[in-house]
Amino acid sequence: MTTSLLSPLALPSELQNNPLLTFGRGIAAYSEVKPEHITPAIQFLLKHAQAALDTATDPKTPSSWDALAEPLEDATEALGRSWGVISHLNSVADTPELRAAYGEMLPEVTAFFSSLGQNLALYQKFKALKNSSDFAKLNRAQKKVIENSLRDFRLGGAELSDADKPRFSAIQDKQAVLGKAFSDHVLDATDGFVHLVSDKEDLAGLPEDAIAAAADTAQQKNLQGWAFTLHFPSYYPVMQYSENRGLRRLMYQAYVTRSSELAPQYTKSKLDWDNTQNMLEQLRLRDEEARMLGFANYAALSLAPKMANTVDEVDLFLTNFALKSKPFAQKDWEELYEFAKAELGFVDGLEPWDIPFAAERLKQARYSFSENELKQYFPLPKVLDGLFKVIQTLFGVKIEAADLPTWHADVQSFAVKDLAGKIRAYFYLDPYARPGKRGGAWMDDARGRRELANGEIQIPVAYLVCNFAPPVTVDGILRQPTITHDDVITLFHESGHGLHHLLTQVSALGVSGINGVEWDAVELPSQFMENFCWEWEVLEKMTAHAQTGKPLPRELFDKILAAKNFQNGLATLRQIVMSLTDWRLHSSFDAKGANGHAVLEVSRSIANQYNIIPQPEISRWINSFSHIFAGGYAAGYYSYKWAEVLSADAYSAFEEAAKLTGSVLDAKTGTRYREEILEVGGSRPAAESFKAFRGREPSIDALLRHGGLA
Repeated sequence: MTTSLLSPLALPSELQNNPLLTFGRGIAAYSEVKPEHITPAIQFLLKHAQAALDTATDPKTPSSWDALAEPLEDATEALGRSWGVISHLNSVADTPELRAAYGEMLPEVTAFFSSLGQNLALYQKFKALKNSSDFAKLNRAQKKVIENSLRDFRLGGAELSDADKPRFSAIQDKQAVLGKAFSDHVLDATDGFVHLVSDKEDLAGLPEDAIAAAADTAQQKNLQGWAFTLHFPSYYPVMQYSENRGLRRLMYQAYVTRSSELAPQYTKSKLDWDNTQNMLEQLRLRDEEARMLGFANYAALSLAPKMANTVDEVDLFLTNFALKSKPFAQKDWEELYEFAKAELGFVDGLEPWDIPFAAERLKQARYSFSENELKQYFPLPKVLDGLFKVIQTLFGVKIEAADLPTWHADVQSFAVKDLAGKIRAYFYLDPYARPGKRGGAWMDDARGRRELANGEIQIPVAYLVCNFAPPVTVDGILRQPTITHDDVITLFHESGHGLHHLLTQVSALGVSGINGVEWDAVELPSQFMENFCWEWEVLEKMTAHAQTGKPLPRELFDKILAAKNFQNGLATLRQIVMSLTDWRLHSSFDAKGANGHAVLEVSRSIANQYNIIPQPEISRWINSFSHIFAGGYAAGYYSYKWAEVLSADAYSAFEEAAKLTGSVLDAKTGTRYREEILEVGGSRPAAESFKAFRGREPSIDALLRHGGLA
């Protein structure tokens, strides 16, 4: 029996079988969602949400939590959850038809939420609630929801004049459309490139599994030979291992010119996928939005809901970090350059397409192991088992396989239970790269935790999405998938985001889990989890060689630990250059007066000032920087480094416990971390949560020590 998402509201007969409306408070039947379901479902939900908004702003409606905040939350959550299903499918199962239907409704959904934030009558209702005697009776989480809402009303344009509000709404609509277009262009440019190798001699140096994957890709595309794409599991092994310098150069040039005017000629529709003007237009709109709200620039606007206080504070944080990192990066580069010249014969210097290859060879020479050798010890099922054991040991929960409806045969689902067996949450894992799936890795909210009007608790659901190399068939046998140690770190990272969402004990949706957490602190739990990927007691139990089944040898572990900070100066500086590029584009760049490649020139200028390796002339990496132009990190990419300070310091509490107990998997410390960081979600400022856990302000010392930059 299906239950309406809007129960007890009756659905019209023509919508009663629409899977976007009939999953109740349960789980969507993803595989049943068709493009033709989208428009009627979203139009119906928009009408329902508008009706709830009209009721909320009616003068007869009391300014109370029960009469105002909760009913409005019901209606907007119904819209948000169905739209979330569509957005998720657009990211992991893209088709032209789905994309068109999603694009048709995107402006209407954006317009509704924009109008919600600008509704002066609703703003006055929330202000009345904040100033009423009832406010004192609310719990801490509910008070934080109201306070955040008042802030968001101001940032959403509620205090703008009636003359300015239409323009402000138009800016939001256009930004949503441009962000989607940017993401579509990167996906299309990535999917649109295939390079076919017909002579096996041209594959010299490539690992066997990379060759098998290329053969599998060619077969899927009805081609003869070995096909390579710009999806990272296909692209990066070529850069790391291929002895064919021409192949490396071809793949590199295709990768760094994606979504630009320099995209390869054989990439069809390349000009349609050029993001150059898209970036400029987004930056102009963001600057206009900020100035309409009374901020000097978009970076200042972005800080309103963050931990950092001023534009200069962030700029100083990044520039100081760059100066601390630069000597280590210089040393990394000199070592790599001299090794390549003396041992690899690169007498004329290193080209950009040589750097990953030379770095891998240097690592092998210095530490006597290769990433491919290490990869054989990380079958994905064994890694998952090890990850779950870490979570279960630290946080007092159990993780068991579930049988939820999915969108692809490779997707797995799991239940998170307390020690008494009660289900606390569910999550999905979508592990492998495939056509039609956006690159990268992320965690997203499928459903948040909240207390319903009848007193029941709606348990949270999360998506964990990665792009690992899929299993391949060799000689008629399907090999179990193995992942790199970097992939293991990625999996732990996204699981940290997931735990923040899944283990919350807050019952007010607006601040449960990751909701309401300051953007520059939201990476704390994710980066915290990465640290366990470098612990012997963890890796020992989550490894088994793909052929022999033997666990990772201690000798090999010692080598990877010794190599942990290999070339980390260069890697750190690269991240800071990306962060500074984002920050300066949103704080001091004049987008209004810019044209052509002005955005590219900002990235070049910052790279020339801080980086050790010059940015190649052909590089258009900024054209595929989806984090800031399509992923919500605009004027926020610095938060990775900001939160890394917090996460490293938080992890040092477990290192301190290990000196007493002999194990970093200390359940007592894990319980404190769960209670003070994960369970409170956004119900209090992140700085308070950190101090409640560590008993003091954060220090950068642990991060510098962990990164070999002390």
